[in-house]
Amino acid sequence: MEGAESEPTRIMVAVNESSIKGYPHASISSRGAFDWTLQKIIRSNTSGFKLLFLHVQVPDEDGFNDMDSIYASPGDFQDMKHRDMKRGLHLLEYFVGRSHEIGVPCEAWIKKGDPKEVICHEVKRVRPDLLVVGSRGLGPFQRVFVGTVSEFCAKHADCPVVTIKRKVNETPSDPVDD
Repeated sequence: MEGAESEPTRIMVAVNESSIKGYPHASISSRGAFDWTLQKIIRSNTSGFKLLFLHVQVPDEDGFNDMDSIYASPGDFQDMKHRDMKRGLHLLEYFVGRSHEIGVPCEAWIKKGDPKEVICHEVKRVRPDLLVVGSRGLGPFQRVFVGTVSEFCAKHADCPVVTIKRKVNETPSDPVDD
């Protein structure tokens, strides 16, 4: 395999926004997966890796995502789309900024859809060497109602998957929150 040594190991990190109200930042699980990747895989070998940040935005079923108004003009929908894109870009800016601070090359992009399906589709398309996803560590009862992206990806992604559990001391009062 000539030239394979010079190619960096490509690690896809699936990231999402926090679900805690009034907290427009990276989720606890996403930050944990990113930090673990830096500490346990990349360490000081920043040139040997390339991080691929994927954020999947879930389209709102009704298009209103916590909007109080029952009336909407066509402009309101554009405003909502713009707000969602802005929040997604803000999220990716955090991870790209941290990567650049320590000298790890990276790429980042946003897709829309069901996170578990989109992540697996992007793994097929981009072909990373490894997928890292965070996990809220939900119990069996909660998983039935909420579902788990990390379990789906571990079973269906076309590359090795590392699932990073959220630390116990970082669990919000409602463990479904992240």
